[in-house]
Amino acid sequence: LVWLLNPTNSISQYMVLLPFLIHTDSPEKVCVQLTHLNESVTLSATLEYQGENRSLIDDVVSEKDVFTCIPFSLPKSNSTSPVTFITVMVKGVTLQFRSRKSVLVKNSESLVFVQTDKPIYKPGQTVLFRIVSLDKDFRPLNEDPKRNRLYQWTKAELKRGLIQLSFSLTSEPMQGTYAVVAQKASGKTVWHRFSVEEYVLPKFEVTVKMPKVITILDKKLTVTVCGLYTFGKPVPGLVSFRVCRKFEHAATTCYGEEARAVCDEFSGQTDNYGCISETVKTKLFQLKRSGYENKLHVEAKIKEEETGVELTGTSFSEITTTISKITFEQSDSHYKPGIPFFGQVKLVDGSGAPIANEVVRISFQGGQTTNYTTDEEGRARFALNTSTMYFDSVAIRVSPAGRGGDEVIHRRFYSPSKSFLKIEPKAETLTCGSSTEVRVHYIFTPEAIGEQKKIVLYYLVMAKGIIKQAGTHILDLDQESANGVFLLQLPVQADIAPVAQVLVYTTAPSREVIADTTKFNVEKCFKNKVALNFSASEGLPSSDVHLLFRASPNSLCAVRAVDKSVLLMKSEWTLKMPNNLALSELRDYNYGPDTVSEEPLENCIPLKKIVVDGITYSPVVEVNEEDTYSILKLISFISSHSAIQPQGLYATASTPEEVTETVRKYFPETWIWSLVSISSEGNADLDVTIPDTITEWKANAFCTSADTGFGLSPTVSLRAFQPFFVELTLPYSVVRGESFTLKATVFNYLAACIRVSVTLAQSTHFLATPVEKEEESHCLCENGRKTVAWLVTPKSLGQVEFSVSTEALQNQQPCGNAIVETPEKGRKDTVIRQLLVEVCGLHFLGLAYFSVQGDIMGTAMQNLHQLLQMPFGCGEQNMVLFAPNIYVLDYLNKTEQLSEEVKSKAIGYLVSGYQRQLNYKHPDGSYSTFGPRYGQLGNTWLTAFVLKSFAQARPHIFIDEKHIQDALAWLSYKQKENGCFRSSGTLLNNAMKGGVDNEISLTAYITIALLEIPLPVTHSVVRNALFCLETAADKKENHVYTKALMAYAFALAGKEEKRKALLGSLEKEAQWPLLPSSARAQHRSRLTLHSTWDSKSEESWMC
Repeated sequence: LVWLLNPTNSISQYMVLLPFLIHTDSPEKVCVQLTHLNESVTLSATLEYQGENRSLIDDVVSEKDVFTCIPFSLPKSNSTSPVTFITVMVKGVTLQFRSRKSVLVKNSESLVFVQTDKPIYKPGQTVLFRIVSLDKDFRPLNEDPKRNRLYQWTKAELKRGLIQLSFSLTSEPMQGTYAVVAQKASGKTVWHRFSVEEYVLPKFEVTVKMPKVITILDKKLTVTVCGLYTFGKPVPGLVSFRVCRKFEHAATTCYGEEARAVCDEFSGQTDNYGCISETVKTKLFQLKRSGYENKLHVEAKIKEEETGVELTGTSFSEITTTISKITFEQSDSHYKPGIPFFGQVKLVDGSGAPIANEVVRISFQGGQTTNYTTDEEGRARFALNTSTMYFDSVAIRVSPAGRGGDEVIHRRFYSPSKSFLKIEPKAETLTCGSSTEVRVHYIFTPEAIGEQKKIVLYYLVMAKGIIKQAGTHILDLDQESANGVFLLQLPVQADIAPVAQVLVYTTAPSREVIADTTKFNVEKCFKNKVALNFSASEGLPSSDVHLLFRASPNSLCAVRAVDKSVLLMKSEWTLKMPNNLALSELRDYNYGPDTVSEEPLENCIPLKKIVVDGITYSPVVEVNEEDTYSILKLISFISSHSAIQPQGLYATASTPEEVTETVRKYFPETWIWSLVSISSEGNADLDVTIPDTITEWKANAFCTSADTGFGLSPTVSLRAFQPFFVELTLPYSVVRGESFTLKATVFNYLAACIRVSVTLAQSTHFLATPVEKEEESHCLCENGRKTVAWLVTPKSLGQVEFSVSTEALQNQQPCGNAIVETPEKGRKDTVIRQLLVEVCGLHFLGLAYFSVQGDIMGTAMQNLHQLLQMPFGCGEQNMVLFAPNIYVLDYLNKTEQLSEEVKSKAIGYLVSGYQRQLNYKHPDGSYSTFGPRYGQLGNTWLTAFVLKSFAQARPHIFIDEKHIQDALAWLSYKQKENGCFRSSGTLLNNAMKGGVDNEISLTAYITIALLEIPLPVTHSVVRNALFCLETAADKKENHVYTKALMAYAFALAGKEEKRKALLGSLEKEAQWPLLPSSARAQHRSRLTLHSTWDSKSEESWMC
């Protein structure tokens, strides 16, 4: 906060206050106080900004006393220096004040965050993401684990502050961590990372509960391991867990686990709640002994009954030598004589748990000692009498009874008149939408106020570096005493979250400024109040439910709902906003008030010694002692991390009626990913159908509004459940021809015993035989389960469908002593799941045909379905299938035959091939058949092929220019002094380059690739390559394929003479030998095709 006070000795005074750091394109305020005016004056405040004087205030003031705050805004700054100056002038007939001080101006940064629908994706899935900008421009990008840029949207348009985009992963992407990168207009980037893996969603969660902290005196601790299905039921199974304390310097793994840690093992069966608890004795772990880590680690595993599915959970306890600890949570750095010194301490045990109802002793220099009792949170607030304290510094010590404690040193606050203001601190976090009472203690001496009976006090509330509230309070002074407490009522609104800085001050006739400031924590809240609720807390699969919204009128809301199982894959990822949106990105700056100059530098009070009641006060010359100037010079801010907990909007409804029969085949990982417009009444209703997954769905939403800005809802849940169902246990993928075990588990949560049958539908895509003797029915009582298994051998490739049904039978055969009942509804449940079947090598199936057409492009046009193909395989195969998509698109586009269907298919293939080819890129920019993982060198011909194809694909899809430049740089490095190119690496299928493998044909092909980028003929690499080709063009021993390549290269380079000479040579070599007349007649009636297959070639393509 910058303040300007008139330096004259006149009784008339003025003060101007504005933030020390001003942001452009943002509503700011400057506050002006004028007192004791005896004439009309002209008040002006001018900011020297971007080479011109910008007027902030220009007004005539006639009132005697004025306090007002004036809004202003600055446009974006182009200056390289943030330092500028403000000049305030007051002109009257007899009064003239002028002051000039420095401030900082910083361009406002848009707050941008990226949100994906989930944290992890499988190959081939679509990544859904949103980019939210609470201000201005951005450019969304996408990068793979090698930081290859895969997609880029350069003209993304915001709709009410957000945009929703997507992109598809290839079926065989590089696995690892990817990133969506949003680039702001300033060039700064915001990253959001996600993973691509082959995974199977977990059906249940393993949790480990144990103390977060234990002390070296603890003899035992309790460890509880629980398994809970995502639909909320306990998991039956075998639990095993290990409790270990690792050595600080573990020995080599050659000596086994015992050389790395001391461990204790436990095992047992889960109880009816899916849990097991064990008491672990700590003697084995020697908690007092050094040489170990100060942690106990627990790794627990639960193996699900019957299916054998095993999942893991972990936790740990810190080991501390601290039995209890007491700390100062709140206390001022200085004390003000005569005003109570406020503070707060907290007492906790070694585990960090608060110790309640404990007496703590607080004492300070001078002998004053007071006992306080801690509350339920282990806190004790205190107020110490400082009326007899005039020491330069005092030590305040706090200690529990009979134990050590904590001590802080506090220095005296300086005032020449011994007048002070003190805002009483608040320990609690202020609630949005309420009003808070602020208690302000005061002491005013005659030296400061003289014979005044009333004092005007001014207050400002700042948040995020902006003046949000301002006002005055008139204080009537008692004739006998000018000390006491007055109250201020401050409204707690969203715009002062998460930390409000309150300043209270007054100006005395002696020109002394008496002030105090403090910070209040405010719960994180938004002006746009967003509430989200399902119309029911539970529903049947495939039933309808309403998602109900409430937000500011005409808001745009973005909602997502994902399977809880997805969140278990990444336990650290939750449905919450990024940290930079949690109001922690406050408007700070790395400049301080001491880094800029002030003209002139004047003090709040005269620099001379003062004697009061025999006590000598010296001017402030040390950093340990503060005065009012230090309060006003700069108000800093911190972020708060309290949780947002808006109240629910709608009551939950009862579960819908069960259906007669269910067929479940829709199992998304992301259920809802939608943009919803809020009505003018402030609500919306989204009708959705619950997916077929038996699980818990987690949903949340955020909204943007032109009037109230951003708002965020809490996370809400809906459980999709039915009391009788079947679930399949499947791997991520299997290999065709290899058998695997398919398991189906039937769950019965009905309040009765039933007899069920389980059947696997037959299919031509696989063979299945029961693992055990097939039974007609199985008995299931309440909370019971039964697993049936088949040995399955897939016969087809791709996504193969498995359909398993279970039915509650009309069967009177008892289940032991229990009577069997048949439910009236929900008697049958069918689950249809798909499983990826992959190939373990290529099985060649030969099929040949040919046709004769008079059109040179006829064959290609008649067989477009053969040219448009999804790229796959290794680096060679992928490019062979990638390139034709470009040529088909170009041809159809230029002949005006391109349909939207063909265009969409071809572009999809190009995007997939582009992503896949980056798997085979080397760090040096080259490409090889299998990439850098197998120690291959980059191949010169393949790198040129990639360079040429990527350049030609640019008009159709996004190609990162970096890949083209990297390949060009690597090829340039391979150029010899004579302009020819050295061959590097190996190419498995030599037919790709025409069956010719020599330096000239390689140089010709690279030259063609360079010219088609296109590079100019004058480019040094192209010029030298053409020199190589010109030298070799006259050689008679050149292969016909080499001549054809050179002819095309010279044509692209505009060298007509060389082109004509080579074409003439090719014409001479073109021959169509005539067959005997009898043979010609025979060929008219019958055409034969002779085709051979090289088995070695087949093996070479198995990559």
